[in-house]
Amino acid sequence: MTDQAVGGGNLPPEAARATATTAPGPRGAPRQDGATARPTAPAAAAPAPGFTGRLRELKALHADIARAGLDTLSGRKGARSRVLLIAGRPGSGRTALAEELLRELAGDHPDGVLRATLTGPGGEPADTGHTARELLAALGTGAPPGAPEDELTERLREALAGRRALLFLDDAPGADQVEPLLPDAPDCLVVVVSQGPLTGIPDVRPCALGGLDSAAGVAVLSRYAGPTRITVDPRTADRVVEECGGQPAALVLAGAWLAARPMSSVADLCQALHAVPLLPDLPTGARPLFRAFRLAHDALPAPAARMLRLLTLAPGGLVDAHIASALAGCSVAVAATTLDEFAALGLLRPVTAEDGEVPGARAPDAALYLPYRLPGCLGPLVRELLAEHERPADVELARARMLERTVRLLQSCRAMGEPADSPVRQKTAGLPRSLRFGSRAAAAHWLHSRRTALLDAARIAVADGELDTLDRRLMAALTRTLLAHQGAEAAAPDLYALHELVLRVAERRGLPRERAAALLNLGDLDGQAGRTVQAATRYRGALEAARSVKDPMATGRALESLGGAYTELGDWQRAADWYGRALELRLARGEGADAARLHGRIGGTLAQAGRWGEALKAWRAAVGACRRLGDVAGQARATGEVARVQEYAGRPEEALRTCLEALETARKAGDGRLEAALQLRIADTLDRLGDPAAARLHRAAGERLLGDHPE
Repeated sequence: MTDQAVGGGNLPPEAARATATTAPGPRGAPRQDGATARPTAPAAAAPAPGFTGRLRELKALHADIARAGLDTLSGRKGARSRVLLIAGRPGSGRTALAEELLRELAGDHPDGVLRATLTGPGGEPADTGHTARELLAALGTGAPPGAPEDELTERLREALAGRRALLFLDDAPGADQVEPLLPDAPDCLVVVVSQGPLTGIPDVRPCALGGLDSAAGVAVLSRYAGPTRITVDPRTADRVVEECGGQPAALVLAGAWLAARPMSSVADLCQALHAVPLLPDLPTGARPLFRAFRLAHDALPAPAARMLRLLTLAPGGLVDAHIASALAGCSVAVAATTLDEFAALGLLRPVTAEDGEVPGARAPDAALYLPYRLPGCLGPLVRELLAEHERPADVELARARMLERTVRLLQSCRAMGEPADSPVRQKTAGLPRSLRFGSRAAAAHWLHSRRTALLDAARIAVADGELDTLDRRLMAALTRTLLAHQGAEAAAPDLYALHELVLRVAERRGLPRERAAALLNLGDLDGQAGRTVQAATRYRGALEAARSVKDPMATGRALESLGGAYTELGDWQRAADWYGRALELRLARGEGADAARLHGRIGGTLAQAGRWGEALKAWRAAVGACRRLGDVAGQARATGEVARVQEYAGRPEEALRTCLEALETARKAGDGRLEAALQLRIADTLDRLGDPAAARLHRAAGERLLGDHPE
């Protein structure tokens, strides 16, 4: 787990990010010397204020950076980035030490620092593909929605090639999660935090952390509890450090406990720690943090202790007053105050503004959006208490309340992305003030900063399986909100993940309409990403599901989509066949506009196949359909396509007559750009027929029309 927010005692700004971030400077030019893979060791900067202890380890890490690697010793420049490993049990301050190292190295790496946490808030290994995508996004590099893990990690390596960046991989479960993310960039440096070794990754530089020495541990206590009580009883303070095993996380909890009790002495703290009962099979190394945490938890009022336990249910591990109030069933004001108290006790750590603070929020409401995280080293301890104290039914109810609150916040956020006079925007005016955003910018920032947590909320809702329709409502609200604020192209990767979740729910519950819709959406995104064969498979599944419930809308869309997929694959016969089936359905339902469009698509595919006679028949049917609909512009375009096919078929005189007919129709429609295109096509045909003078007249008219009707 990611450490408590002390690591040799400092409070790093981003110790447990569940997503990747970067703060890049100007892109650094590749090194010119080419003679060595050894990075220049910067002069050690003064430690950040509040950083206590670990100076020896920090110095050793700097020395490791300057030391020659195996590739350099063999006379060749390394192909991959150097890897430094900071190893230690959760609570040892490993993350804070890494953050201090990164702070000191940042000046030598102008392309910035990339951060990713490789363990989820529940203790599960993070998905490598998701981590790679987040790192790519932090670098400003996109990746196709639904791209497989191998493609994403390869794109990450390409994006980092030639850069001088720092890559910080926190809370790595093992080498399997680290190795795919390592850049092929010798001027980048990778810093990994893990509990154990990274077996299988060559030339890893390990730095193993034990407990802080007595002086550093006492300094941590003094910073939280004040120096007076520590100074008057230094021997007992040393005993407290020993009782805490020198572990920074335990010392923070102990110091905060003492700070909250001005009338208690250091001896009282030592006695209270020693009195905490231990579990039977608890490993020796885990006892200090267990005792300090249980001491802090058991001192809480019952409602606050229950809220703390329920915070482990928060999606993505990100907590604010809204999430906490929904989980605990209290007001948001009470939740905001309690979260602030937890932070003072070392039980939560605030997340920096870059990670989640909402700008533009009204001052009275600002505290409702301040985000916190439970320190990763405390996660397992809190989850154990949750299982011990809370009934499954109560946990289920708390989760449902939290997800329901998330739906309402998403609806409010979406509304701010709509026009001021839209019905959705007006509807939110009736929401409680605490659920309304002060501006579009505030709503957009909330969505951006909570994006990973919101996607995790959708996964939680789907995994639960017992939340009635709440899972579908949440995914629908999140989909609409992403589209309102980001647009279809930018939101595509997240939408792909959501559609996969919808598909999972539909298949689990036997909902064919939802299954068809999810498959159609996934097929569209696969097609846009160039995975046309996979898209066709999705469309076939959607067609089967839609036909099973006689859903004509989904059936028609699936048939047309299959036609489009085979068109993309260049299989013109199958494309025309699928378009033909879709046409039959549209004609049977009397959907004239769709039928006209499909006549044209059939004509286009048949023309591609060189079947001129059938293509002409289809385009003439499109002309007739547009005429019956009164669609003059559509009639002109279809007539122009008839002329194009005639010319392809080697009948230029007929093509000229038909194109002139299309020109007259375009004039009636008042479509200047179409008229210009037809004039230019007529000029090309006249050139081929040997009438250059007439061709010049039509070309001049076409160019004049283009100037009068710019795009």
